[in-house]
Amino acid sequence: MYRLLTLVSIFLLAGCAAPALRGTGDLGVVVERANGQVTLVDTSKRAAYASVAGLGDLSHASLVFSRDGRYAYVFGRDGGLTKVDLLEQRIVKRVLQSGNAIGGAISQDGRIVVAQNYSPGGIKAFDAETLELLSEVPAEYSPGSFSKVVGLADLPGQRFAYALFDGGEIWLSDFSDPRHPRTERFPAGQQPYDGLVTPDGRYYLAGLFGEDGVVLLDTWQTGQGTRRILDNYGRGQEKLPVFKMPHLRGWAMAQGRAYLPAVGRHEVLVVAADGWHEVGRIPVRGQPVFVMARPDGRQVWVNYAFPDNGWVEVIDTLSGQVVHTLAPGRAVLHMEFTPRGEQVWISARDDNRVLIYDTASFAKVGEIAVQAPSGIFFTSRAHRTGF
Repeated sequence: MYRLLTLVSIFLLAGCAAPALRGTGDLGVVVERANGQVTLVDTSKRAAYASVAGLGDLSHASLVFSRDGRYAYVFGRDGGLTKVDLLEQRIVKRVLQSGNAIGGAISQDGRIVVAQNYSPGGIKAFDAETLELLSEVPAEYSPGSFSKVVGLADLPGQRFAYALFDGGEIWLSDFSDPRHPRTERFPAGQQPYDGLVTPDGRYYLAGLFGEDGVVLLDTWQTGQGTRRILDNYGRGQEKLPVFKMPHLRGWAMAQGRAYLPAVGRHEVLVVAADGWHEVGRIPVRGQPVFVMARPDGRQVWVNYAFPDNGWVEVIDTLSGQVVHTLAPGRAVLHMEFTPRGEQVWISARDDNRVLIYDTASFAKVGEIAVQAPSGIFFTSRAHRTGF
């Protein structure tokens, strides 16, 4: 009997054993937008190693990583916030924190996870370890009127900047005391639809959908307020139809210039970052959605809205021209570079696969079967401001 109990104990302990010893720097997550699960991937092996189900509505999902790269915090469209362990390949905890949400961010010290919400409008802060609700900031821009929140980005100093789509404002909330945040409000313009922060965390920019232009806030000198830049940016004089809103979060910074998707136009806008003025436009084959720079800044990769969403083009930042065109598959939704940029992973939703390309030769070097893939996120984001 003693031997039997010993064997049973050994088997039970083996079943509860810790995951194999390994780092997390080459891991990532692919969102399966149609079935409420994520695929976990290893970028060194160019392979999937697990899937985790039960994450709810992922039709417009995004995620951030803990600073050690072990945990992913997945923000679902249904208001779900799910903490996923990439090593144990399981859900640690899940909370339904709102009725409709589209993203979130994590604080500089990795201790606070913040969700941005459409309904009810506002942001909510959670303890990254336990997902305990710490505080919330309702986006009440006038008495009784609440706004959808978009463009949430982390800033140095436990701060977060975000835009109020309905309220036409930029808010900056300081969570140094996470249970009692302090918020500053700044005018933006008509319908800010997305926002981003520069890699150094200093400037927050919100693109406007209701009018031409971008609004800029210097987060080091908030007393100066916001200012309008790039007045010709946007839909332009001819109000072209917009088939899919571009994502500023994937913007590109290279050679001291920013590359932005022009709303409703077949162009990528080139902006001098020293004075935030336009210095050029690059013609492309469709309406850009993501404009993303390879980590070294030599290339900018662009994907497009319907009906051109089967194409990807590569801009050489030295010449300022498109130098290569790829057709990875149907409904290309997202791209992600490996940490040093030797590969790019591309999701082709309608082909149920993720394609992997060498960024020097443009040769396809791998492929992974994934059901309706959308966002691709690698753990290297854990160490980047605004990602």
